[in-house]
Amino acid sequence: MKWTKFKIKTVTDAEDIIISTLYDIGLEGAQIEDKIPLTPLEKEQMFVDILPEGPADDGVAYLSFFVEEKENGTLLVQGEERTRESILEDVERELDDLRAFCEIGEGTITVDETEDIDWINNWKQYFHQFYIDDILVIPSWEDIKPEDDGRMVLHIDPGTAFGTGMHETTQLCIRQLRKFITPETELLDVGTGSGILGILSLMFGAKHVVGTDLDPCAVPAVEDNCANNGIRPEQFTMMIGNIITEKAVQDEVGYEKYDIVVANILADVLVPLTPVILHQLKPGGIYITSGIIDDKEQTVVEAVKAAGMEVLEVTYQGEWVSVTARKR
Repeated sequence: MKWTKFKIKTVTDAEDIIISTLYDIGLEGAQIEDKIPLTPLEKEQMFVDILPEGPADDGVAYLSFFVEEKENGTLLVQGEERTRESILEDVERELDDLRAFCEIGEGTITVDETEDIDWINNWKQYFHQFYIDDILVIPSWEDIKPEDDGRMVLHIDPGTAFGTGMHETTQLCIRQLRKFITPETELLDVGTGSGILGILSLMFGAKHVVGTDLDPCAVPAVEDNCANNGIRPEQFTMMIGNIITEKAVQDEVGYEKYDIVVANILADVLVPLTPVILHQLKPGGIYITSGIIDDKEQTVVEAVKAAGMEVLEVTYQGEWVSVTARKR
């Protein structure tokens, strides 16, 4: 299968109205490329594999619409076969109409042909097995090498949820978890993503894990990854919701029940999370945080101290920081 891509250069303020307008003529969905900074909610949802801040917003946006191309060269729009030229004319006409009452920038259109893409699985070519210290992390589509027999093996397929273990923040958390987990450990993983921290905690010997996440995609990702690693469903409980702001989630998670709480989240989320999560920890419980870029280290340390916790250790990898503390 081939696709024809109609790519429009516009301005960020016109993204929504162009997408809506072209939806009315049968171009459904759009790939958006811009430099608009993430909103607080989007940052809140990006729990792991965090990248530094991107380039400044320049107001420019590119909208790409993909239309299926038939073997005879026609394009399929809402079940109707159309020519490329007729679709292009429709798009140009709609953009000209929009110019009469709003700013759309250049409004230029480029048309390209692209080969069939497996949108869900194409990313797999970039994710290969790797090591976190003595742990082999391997996706389902690769085989364990003979020389890795006897290693601890984590089978992980990130799918649509965050978390492969490659990022420094995840590895910082893993090393801290190993230091404190016992066979009686009840662990809470805030911002579970693919479940990698909770699953490894169970492999290290923890008794039970509760995970929370804002993204419903985390539930099937955790279920699949648990099954791939021999983790029984009753060992890992998932909850969807915002533990910072939703009292119902806090109640469901429970109070003073956890020996360890781990949170691999942005520093700006850790600050409001810390005084809340204090109530989930048992007295003497361990609080492991990461997702902290180096210039935010003091911000998180101060938030931890302000909540009345004792800072035990600050560890580093690359430009990332992990803060480990104890509830007094």
